[in-house]
Amino acid sequence: MANRISELVIDCADPERLAAFWSELLGYVELGREDDGSIEIGPPDVGYRDQEAELERLLALGARPADIGQTGAESWHVLADPEGNEFCLLRTRLQPG
Repeated sequence: MANRISELVIDCADPERLAAFWSELLGYVELGREDDGSIEIGPPDVGYRDQEAELERLLALGARPADIGQTGAESWHVLADPEGNEFCLLRTRLQPG
């Protein structure tokens, strides 16, 4: 099974500066900001999807909500597959690659 990293969180003193650096380095753009000061960057052609419709689909397939200490203010959903393996439903769709 092929895997790829879809997100990387970096704890930093200056998110604005670091986001600008990595955006320039990778050819990314800013995709969003959170109230906690974090900045999401990614490829400029990343499209958004209907997250709630996808959540309903995953729950119907047998996924279930998982609690790993999230506050409820996150922009993603933490789920578990039928065997209990946790994964996150993000708000953006990754392009094949």
